[in-house]
Amino acid sequence: MMTNKIEPQPGIMEIDLYVGGASKVDGVSDVVKLSSNENPYGPGDAAKEAYARAVHDLHRYPSTDHAELREAIAAHHGLDPARIICGVGSDEVLQFLCQSFAGPGDEVLFTEHGFGMYRILAHASGATPVEVKEKDRVTDVDALIAGMSEKTKLVFIANPNNPTGTMIGGNEVARLADSLPEGAILVLDGAYAEYVQGFDGGAALVEARSNVVMTRTFSKIYGLGGLRIGWGYGPQEIIDVLTRVRQPFNLSNGQLAAATAAMNDQAHVARSRRENTRLRDWLRNALAEHGVPSDPSFGNFILARFADTEEAQACDAFLRARGLLVRQVAGYNLPHCLRITIGDEPSCRRVAHAIGQFKAGDEA
Repeated sequence: MMTNKIEPQPGIMEIDLYVGGASKVDGVSDVVKLSSNENPYGPGDAAKEAYARAVHDLHRYPSTDHAELREAIAAHHGLDPARIICGVGSDEVLQFLCQSFAGPGDEVLFTEHGFGMYRILAHASGATPVEVKEKDRVTDVDALIAGMSEKTKLVFIANPNNPTGTMIGGNEVARLADSLPEGAILVLDGAYAEYVQGFDGGAALVEARSNVVMTRTFSKIYGLGGLRIGWGYGPQEIIDVLTRVRQPFNLSNGQLAAATAAMNDQAHVARSRRENTRLRDWLRNALAEHGVPSDPSFGNFILARFADTEEAQACDAFLRARGLLVRQVAGYNLPHCLRITIGDEPSCRRVAHAIGQFKAGDEA
């Protein structure tokens, strides 16, 4: 049989596969999953009811323009619905940006502890990923500016950042936007923006600039990670480009219905944010008392720091044996850390107690 050597596009084989948080432990039935930054309270009742009703339309194609969802998002955030694009999670909107604006010979810039998909999406588009240092686990605007060149097409920052939980202020973000080279776009990944009371995720900066795009998700505070729904907001000229590469039926009726209901149920968002803030502060203080520090976090997780990689891995194994799943973050250049999602109160108390046992050398 004749064979042809089939080669993938440049960059594809440079991709290290994304590894999600673990969800089970062999031999342990009572598992607490604190590895994927999920909302422990799930979605609100309105979103669940809307999704259940969508079963009656399984034979119908969904809308291609996502008009109802875009209107709901726009009404809540005070945005122009025509400049909103919806995707399969905010990841798909990030993919649209790389697909549309970066390719071979271009560079995509991000920070050393930034979201792992930035590197993957850069490679997938054939562009060159460029990683710059952070300063004490905080986005360093000066380092990003120094890392820019005429080849830079996209600059990604998550604010708040995952997995560090840290964030930078609006003046620093604006300074970064003002420093972009000609033809480059600043992408503000706001997956955790709703956990910061009163924070617009960068919407005002998008309104004031022609080179800034904001992305958001329903996977975190809205509790819809299992449905994969996200959105982006940007200048009309950029959104028009992204819409050309978006598949017309990328979101199902169930996704659209649940997300629209979730956006209109801000009481659930407020409750989730309030409980997350309370328990995040409690867990951070509890771990500090056990000799495990973490930076002030603005997300729904904390980044617990250990003495070294060996201690972090040993603690992770200790927790896993007790059915407590957290996230190792060596892939984010943080091998001495564990990222711990803020669960409900019993989960937070359980993980704090277990880490206390580990630090005390108690195997009981």
